[in-house]
Amino acid sequence: MARSPSGKGSYYRNRNRDPFFNIRRNQRIRASEVRVIGPDGGQLGLMSSAEAYQLAQRAGLDLVEVAAQARPPVCRIMDFGKYVYEQQKKSKESKSTGSKVKEVKFRVRIEQHDFLTKLRHAEEFLDKGNKVKVTLFFRGREMAHQDLGYDTIRRAIKDLEHIGTADNEPRLMGRNIIVMMSPLPVNKRKLIYNVSDKGERLPPPPPDVDVDDEDSSDEDSSEDQS
Repeated sequence: MARSPSGKGSYYRNRNRDPFFNIRRNQRIRASEVRVIGPDGGQLGLMSSAEAYQLAQRAGLDLVEVAAQARPPVCRIMDFGKYVYEQQKKSKESKSTGSKVKEVKFRVRIEQHDFLTKLRHAEEFLDKGNKVKVTLFFRGREMAHQDLGYDTIRRAIKDLEHIGTADNEPRLMGRNIIVMMSPLPVNKRKLIYNVSDKGERLPPPPPDVDVDDEDSSDEDSSEDQS
């Protein structure tokens, strides 16, 4: 059997072992010119990648490519080892708590404020690594307006795409439209509805009577239909 050149084989072994290997940093950054963000989040402007790397070295930090598709690419000066540690710790904590299925229920004619509250709950669950069952229940004659129900569910999926993805297309089951959502990988999740304008995390949203663990959803649904 033919062997791969040692350099190429080493590259694939490192890539498979290290989930952060594809994030270019320091001398692995290929672009000749980059836009640089300082360790405090401030813009340092355009400069050569060599100059940016020297800045990072003088600060005892790393130069990390955070937006490779931008032109020119965007790099940030940061402690990459600390970043990896925090991401791995968050992932480990998420696994240790176990992935649960949470249910968030919508109505056909839901007010905007209530809609945003539901999004806050769903976002919080997905951020903790839980799957979310998004349900819309039709009451009485509301079954004649299934198109409005599907519009609401698709809007919720769209508004949560920064932190989760739908496992399948929404489908009608009895009087419910249901879709299951799974969280994005930890390093791709973002919070929008649970942070303030200053980027600070908000307190948990108030309890919602239409938010349930999966094991209690059948009982709640039967109460709705009675």
